[in-house]
Amino acid sequence: MIEKLEAALDSFDRGVRDDALGRLIELAEEGKIELAPAGESVNIHCHTFFSFNTYGYSPTKFAWLARKSGLAVAGIADFDVLDGLEEFYSACGRLGLKGVVGIETRVFIPEFADKEINSPGEPGVSYHMGVGMPNARPEGEAGAFLRRLKETAQRRNVELMGRVNAYLSPVELDYEADVAPLTPAGNPTERHLCTAYARKARAMFASDEALAGYWQEKLGLGHGQDACDRSHGQDARGTHGQDGHATAALGLPEGGKLLNMIRQKTMKQGGAGYVRPDAGAFPTVEEMNRFVLEAGGIATHTWLNGMSDGEQDIERLLEVVMSTGAEAINVIPDRNYAPGVKDEKLTNLYAVVELAERLDMPVVMGTEMNSPGQKFVDDFASAELRPLRGVFLKGARIVYGHTVLQRAAGMGYTSDWAKRHFRTRGEKNAFYAAVGERAGAEVPGGLNAEMRPDEVLKRFGG
Repeated sequence: MIEKLEAALDSFDRGVRDDALGRLIELAEEGKIELAPAGESVNIHCHTFFSFNTYGYSPTKFAWLARKSGLAVAGIADFDVLDGLEEFYSACGRLGLKGVVGIETRVFIPEFADKEINSPGEPGVSYHMGVGMPNARPEGEAGAFLRRLKETAQRRNVELMGRVNAYLSPVELDYEADVAPLTPAGNPTERHLCTAYARKARAMFASDEALAGYWQEKLGLGHGQDACDRSHGQDARGTHGQDGHATAALGLPEGGKLLNMIRQKTMKQGGAGYVRPDAGAFPTVEEMNRFVLEAGGIATHTWLNGMSDGEQDIERLLEVVMSTGAEAINVIPDRNYAPGVKDEKLTNLYAVVELAERLDMPVVMGTEMNSPGQKFVDDFASAELRPLRGVFLKGARIVYGHTVLQRAAGMGYTSDWAKRHFRTRGEKNAFYAAVGERAGAEVPGGLNAEMRPDEVLKRFGG
């Protein structure tokens, strides 16, 4: 019964999700489900099915699993939309979970137009976030900007699909019939397109042999060791035969390796459907930061691994994005280390966190969960991440403290109230981290912008 209820948390029907969560909470109260006490692990960058979650998690599902496993702070961040915000905050309130919400998109940074940053093969283009977003429907120009983000992303997808259809023919998609139904609110991503192509191919080629042969031809796979095998250190040859090799290596009909290969071979640089974006394809970092600030969030630069030309000039890059309003930085730790291995990526991770600390930039982190194999939560006890766990916990608490005060009285990290009361970012960090540590899951009443920081802390027992 518990497994069925947890599966129902991913229904596209909000009512079904809400009912299932209510029953799971009842079972926990009856002692039939154990909920771990809050620890020190956090994940405040997890995508949901409102953009793409590799396991199909809804905002409610992620909140439930976060509470069940004892995350200190949990957060969602979807591409180009805030569609999951109200549901996530509602679920967190019911569960007694500290929750935050973000939004992620791609932006253009004119000062780095000639350098690749963190979007492979796209000079000047960078992933970028707003965290601690207080509501799903900002007013005025911020609301118009949010609507444009989604509309532009969907237009890009439709145009991309047309180019990929021509290459993958006879497997061709209809956006409304094959792609849109994979999402609950009309926001498919490139990864949904990949899933749709895999399913359409399975429907067209009845036998495993025919399906394997089709993908071998379209993705440029030979009968020897293919690129997918090399990238994963695997070789599926032997008892499977040639078509069996492709089936095992790619996980047909729609395994994660196949989906990643479809995306790489047809949608990314060098792929049949790829068109290099021009300067107007994405909002500028200044435009995105203006939206985040007007909507009441914290503008956040995302960092990948320090290996690109742009990220090797990280101090200048941060100087540029901070000049347009960014105040925090996001990292994805699991992409930057292998247990027991000290290499360049791990060194880069330590270096960028050290830089962020020196600049008093809160460090936001999570696992994303929008690609097969990504974890639910990072291993904070690992030798590699143990030195950083305090920084990650502090960053999550800052964002949660901001969220609580912004939602309660417009007194968040980037508010006019904060500007009046804190001279430095370091002072702000200490205050909002204290609020984030002491505040519970419910937004308290009685807060107002006439209060001093010490009076606010007293409201939370400080």
